Amino acid sequence: MASSPKAPADPIDARLVRKLADILTETGLSEIEIEHAGLRIRVAKTLTAAPVQMAVPAPAPQPAPSAAPAAPAMAEAAAAARGETIKSPMVGTVYLQPQPGADAYVKVGDTVAAGQTLMIVEAMKTMNPIPAPRAGRVLEILVEDAQPVEFGEPLVVIE
Repeated sequence: MASSPKAPADPIDARLVRKLADILTETGLSEIEIEHAGLRIRVAKTLTAAPVQMAVPAPAPQPAPSAAPAAPAMAEAAAAARGETIKSPMVGTVYLQPQPGADAYVKVGDTVAAGQTLMIVEAMKTMNPIPAPRAGRVLEILVEDAQPVEFGEPLVVIE
């Protein structure tokens, strides 16, 4: 009976490949290649982009219910009942004057014309004027200078 030729021993050492893979993990490299005695081994990791996850800011902690915090909310509701509340059309930072040290666009009690700038909201380095939707008198300014604002946040009340 003829014996079949013996298959040559596998020249690749699995332990060496595993050791190279461990080196990739430890060093943070994406690939490694070695050559020794005519044998070349290259081990590489496939890099994939991690899924991007948007961070949602945690809601601000709410103060314990008491009579004092309800007063500003009631004042705001009363002012809104007497006039029209102008809300922020975007997320940004509100500025009450055109530049630091300048007079405010409007003050409580001022009479405004339709289209007159009440304040500006900066969004992505763009200054966006917030115009009065109609003529009236400023009843209340609900934000402070350089305050961050959200879309739909009440800014000013006019009657």
